[in-house]
Amino acid sequence: MHAQETAEPFPGLLVKKSAGPIVLDGQLEEAAWERAEVASEFVQNFPFDTSAAELPTEVRVTFTDEALYIAAKIYQPKEDYIVTSLRRDFEFGPSDVFAVNIDPFRDKINGFHFAVSPLNVQREGLIDNGNNISTDWDNKWYSAVGNHPEYWVVEMAIPFKTLRYKRQDADNRWRMNFTRISVRQNEQSSWGAVPRQFGVNNLAFAREVLWASPPPRPGLNVSLIPYAIGGINEDAEFNLPSETTWNAGGDAKVALTPSLNLDLTFNPDFSQVEVDRQLTNLSRFELFFPERRQFFLENEDLFGKFGFPSSRPFFSRRIGIARGTLRKIDNDGQEIEVDRTLNVPIQAGARISGKLDNNWRVGLLNMQTGPVQAADIAPANYAVGVLQRKVFDRSYVGGIFTNKINFRPDGNGGYEVDPAAANRAAGIEYNLFSKDNKWEAEAFYHRSFGQNEQADAQAAALFIGHYLRRWRIFAPTHYVGANHNPEIGFVPRTGFLSTSPGITHLIFPQKEWWARRVIAFGLEARTEFLFSKPDDFQLADRNLSGGAFVQLPGQSQVSLNYSNSYTFLFNPFDPTNTGGEELPANKGYHYQTWSLSFDSDVRKDFYYSAGVEHGTFFNADFTRVEIDANFRWQPVGVIALSAAYTDIALPSPYSSAKIWLVGPRAELSFSRSVFFSAFLQYNTQADNVNINTRLQWRFRPVSDLFLVYTDNYFSDQFWQQPKGKNRAIVLKATYWLNL
Repeated sequence: MHAQETAEPFPGLLVKKSAGPIVLDGQLEEAAWERAEVASEFVQNFPFDTSAAELPTEVRVTFTDEALYIAAKIYQPKEDYIVTSLRRDFEFGPSDVFAVNIDPFRDKINGFHFAVSPLNVQREGLIDNGNNISTDWDNKWYSAVGNHPEYWVVEMAIPFKTLRYKRQDADNRWRMNFTRISVRQNEQSSWGAVPRQFGVNNLAFAREVLWASPPPRPGLNVSLIPYAIGGINEDAEFNLPSETTWNAGGDAKVALTPSLNLDLTFNPDFSQVEVDRQLTNLSRFELFFPERRQFFLENEDLFGKFGFPSSRPFFSRRIGIARGTLRKIDNDGQEIEVDRTLNVPIQAGARISGKLDNNWRVGLLNMQTGPVQAADIAPANYAVGVLQRKVFDRSYVGGIFTNKINFRPDGNGGYEVDPAAANRAAGIEYNLFSKDNKWEAEAFYHRSFGQNEQADAQAAALFIGHYLRRWRIFAPTHYVGANHNPEIGFVPRTGFLSTSPGITHLIFPQKEWWARRVIAFGLEARTEFLFSKPDDFQLADRNLSGGAFVQLPGQSQVSLNYSNSYTFLFNPFDPTNTGGEELPANKGYHYQTWSLSFDSDVRKDFYYSAGVEHGTFFNADFTRVEIDANFRWQPVGVIALSAAYTDIALPSPYSSAKIWLVGPRAELSFSRSVFFSAFLQYNTQADNVNINTRLQWRFRPVSDLFLVYTDNYFSDQFWQQPKGKNRAIVLKATYWLNL
């Protein structure tokens, strides 16, 4: 039975097929829009979630054989628009936006996000874990906006080839939610009501839409994305001559089924990817930087979200980097060897990922890297397999297996498998998300395997979180064995057992005078007790912290925090991480800090955040000052400056340090297809100054021309007589071709 034969009205939204083509012009003149049902009566998510939206929104949905069409009439005075820039994939928060979130499989966990600003700037992303949105995903879709004095109209066309879904012969239902953010009015609202303790784009609260007739059966869906690149590289640090390079490669996307995708890559290049935002590292462990490379991003949650952030069995950024030894001439004219992490070429790769049906997801990944002979780095092969099963309403059970094969020189100029260097890991975990999203839990067990298997090469954890309107309570417990070593994972610390319960309480003003000026008051307490295991469990780290904050209109906030910590050093450690004299091992240190921070009103053209922290750090006097200032040159872009100054004053004979991390940046849009960004990072801790500029011309949908220049200097000589490390300029063209 088709939906149109249903006698009773559908409580969600009925999607009817258009009898004719839709012209994207922001006018809504087609007959299909007159026939379409209207989704209105939006409900506030912020600042309150118990009232109707003050600004009305009307949404209509229809479709043709080629695309899903969504139109919205969004009431907002034209003079109130706030748009950060014309750049695609604009950031969340300081821009007005209308968005649609689509959950074709109704699992309330995974979906698609498409958003448009009043100036027709697009943003698209993938949703995982019900709420996380990755805007690094790119795909083809189209939009048009019509602006009027009191409202704006948006039309969106999303090709069915861009989506992943299953088609039934009858009763096709998806889940959708329509959301909007009006920055100047300080309002977030949605069609499906979302409680204020959750983000407005949370899929748990999407509503059902019913297709009056089934969506089309997707036909052949193959996309080729070739690239060509040319550039000049120069490495003065290691006395390498300038080198002119030319290269080519590309990706392919093949829909094996409407919901299962095969991605192929040959000789990929990621030179256009924005450089990482550097951080001052005062810890004893490796810092985490997110994946930004396009090939790894679709269904990235399926591979990369196993475990905790401090213990992942798979971390895609391990692919394409390796530690090697380079030789250079020092200041005394002597040849020395330097051990460092280097980029290595990825020769080819393949990935299958997606849905088998409404309950099963699968992921298979295999990547082959090549050698870097100048650094004595041999090839390696990376393989990952994942299987995930939905249980109950929004929960799932998953299993993962990783396998890294290392190669070695064979003595004849080639390479062979090194059987003594294989590394594998396997794991299983359960993730719980309650139907109302108030309960979240995770439990996992992982184990790594080497050629010479060792005991205690395992990790396990349990997390329980409870999120109410006024209370947020969470309690993670985590164990990582001393010999746990998944080489293609992220495990910065081993040999510990930790527990870190915390609680936050929100107080909402009731009186009207306060409610207009203060969104909420908050009190929070956090703890961490970490026991290390060199021989037996011993308290190694303890942190007790508490604070208060006030949320104000315009996403403004004031926070005051206190932290009391204890660390026992099992190994010598330099708290500055600058190569100075190390504190002795087998000794405990107590220290404490106070911090105050303020985030200003993002509705203003100039907005900023600032913070100061003062106290002690190990046996040092400690002060840190941070600021991030932004000027919105609407709608051209944002000019910003981030700066952090850290002063660690250690007693003699240890070395004190004054660490600067300064990063001015500009992100400018000359049109909706031409973008320019420039980013400088001055980092005295890493003794590096990085300059990265990128000019991008999107000459067709998802087809770009990039001109990228990057330069690195030693920071200790930068202001007197700059000494360069390396530099490169590349010109890269990519083209998206649908077959």
